Amino acid sequence: MGSRCRTTPSSSSIVTIEGGLEALFRDREDVFVAGDLLWYPVEGRPDLRAAPDALVVFGRPKGYRGSYVQHREEGIAPQVVFEVLSPNNRLPELIRKFRFYQDYGVEEYYVYDPESGKLDGWQREGEELGEIPGILGWVSPRLGVRFDLDGKDLRLTGPDGRPFASYVDLTQQRDLAEEKAARLAARLRELGVDPDA
Repeated sequence: MGSRCRTTPSSSSIVTIEGGLEALFRDREDVFVAGDLLWYPVEGRPDLRAAPDALVVFGRPKGYRGSYVQHREEGIAPQVVFEVLSPNNRLPELIRKFRFYQDYGVEEYYVYDPESGKLDGWQREGEELGEIPGILGWVSPRLGVRFDLDGKDLRLTGPDGRPFASYVDLTQQRDLAEEKAARLAARLRELGVDPDA
């Protein structure tokens, strides 16, 4: 029996967050967005690392990286990180990640649990990350993105008022565009025009 690939609530949420951030900053060459990318904050210390589910770095160019090595990036730390919890996450790991992000300069840290629909956030206050009270309706100072929940589902809305599209939404939009293009090509052929010419 073959195994089937299954989308989990956490993986769907990660795709929505990372894809939405990529789309939000698509016209900004000085904003780097990545998902599940190892970040090494200290030169010569490969043991110090974390892989946020999504990260945003202002002041760094777009482009492929096998990892984010901070000393090769003008010393700029990711300013915003997201973690999406899965059933495998354990409290000691979450505490370790929080301390890591606090110690290495993250300005905004967001944690979403798709199973419970819980959303938490922290914003840098001096040397510490302070909890954001009343995060529903919060607008990220760095991203300009509004945070809400729709039932248990995370709802992120860009500065233009449009919510981040889910993978399903993007697939449906692509399918509709392909259908529209096929209908247009068929109509052009009926009119004696070769749409491929």
